[in-house]
Amino acid sequence: MQNAFFIGLLLLVSIAFIGLLSGFFQPIFWAAIVGIFFLPVQHYLERKVGGRRSVAAVLTVILIFFTVLMPAMLIASAVVNEAAIIYAMIQNGQIDPGAVLRWVQEVTPELTGWLESVGVNIEELPAKVSAAAIKGSQFIGQLALTAGQNVATFLVMFFLMLYLLFFVLRDGDQMLDAIVLALPLGDERERALFAKFAEVSRATIKGTLFVGLVQGLMGGFMFAVLGITGAAFWGVVMVILSILPLVGASIVWIPAAIYLVVNGAWIKALVLVGFGALVIGLVDNVLRPLLIGRDTKMPDYLILLSTLGGLSVFGISGFVIGPIIAALFLSVWVMFREEHLA
Repeated sequence: MQNAFFIGLLLLVSIAFIGLLSGFFQPIFWAAIVGIFFLPVQHYLERKVGGRRSVAAVLTVILIFFTVLMPAMLIASAVVNEAAIIYAMIQNGQIDPGAVLRWVQEVTPELTGWLESVGVNIEELPAKVSAAAIKGSQFIGQLALTAGQNVATFLVMFFLMLYLLFFVLRDGDQMLDAIVLALPLGDERERALFAKFAEVSRATIKGTLFVGLVQGLMGGFMFAVLGITGAAFWGVVMVILSILPLVGASIVWIPAAIYLVVNGAWIKALVLVGFGALVIGLVDNVLRPLLIGRDTKMPDYLILLSTLGGLSVFGISGFVIGPIIAALFLSVWVMFREEHLA
């Protein structure tokens, strides 16, 4: 009875503790992920400062803040400003998304006739597309307003992540040893699972963010060269959409090329299509499998499905959480097969 009561108490207190921290899942998760990613930097600085782990952790956090987080916040500020400009241009008619559909109606009457035969009202589509674009731009504006209103919450979560990151960097090895001792799975299994967690986290961050940054920088640069309004904004959108394998940044540059054609800028459209297909697309098709698939040892289709599933369940953090869950799923079943079915 004593053992049963103690196990029940252990489960109850653990559930209560998890519920207590559930509102801080994002800063805890990202502190762990960023800490894992920058652990080699921490170890390098430890050697440089004579093994003083606290000093090395402080220096690593400062390095992360000024080389990663500060530029990201500056870019986010520029994106909000450009989103407001795009919203104003759509509102006053300088940008007309419905013009693309009207152009399609003119050059492909057969397609128009077929759509009408299946019950699609072609005449209403341009107006609906324009209305959807206005609503989308309003949504962006509301997000910016919400972000401004919740700036205090964001700052609390942001500095909590930095605070936790310091301890992950300084005490990560001891934390891992304590967890391995506490979990009743067997030390060898636990270390294998934690190694897979770190491996997939690094590979996903490297692959997804590096590929996204390269595609966004290239796409934004080409948009700026071609004189497309909101180059920084669309570049960041490409970075975000590059999370999705196969399609990614093409969701942005293909409609932009069509819009250029509609407005008679054929040469610019051809340049954009050529650059998008040969350069931006090549980055996705070459770098992503090398950086993600090779390191995680997972097939491309599983990476795609786990990424989409993670995004749908966990939001933006899901692009890391999804592949991690998939990799742990495979690892656990491999362990089971080797131990019980071999």
